[in-house]
Amino acid sequence: MPKPCGEKGEKNLISCRLRELRRKFGLSQRALAGRLQLQGCDMDKNVITRIETNKRYVTDLELRAIVSVFNVSYDFLIEGKDDGK
Repeated sequence: MPKPCGEKGEKNLISCRLRELRRKFGLSQRALAGRLQLQGCDMDKNVITRIETNKRYVTDLELRAIVSVFNVSYDFLIEGKDDGK
């Protein structure tokens, strides 16, 4: 069974916001991967690259770690809605 994709064939909804947040916080992909590993997510620079270029799905556990690292809401990360945090 094929995995679902967005309207434009994207594999995740956070690629642009993840890239923006990473740059806003001044983190390299490697540094972000290190912070996510501290949150319990086994990710490396290549995983971050694939997420940011919309070539990889993101798990719920990864979403939780990303939200924690950047201290943003799920709504902001997924929908881009104003962050009430």
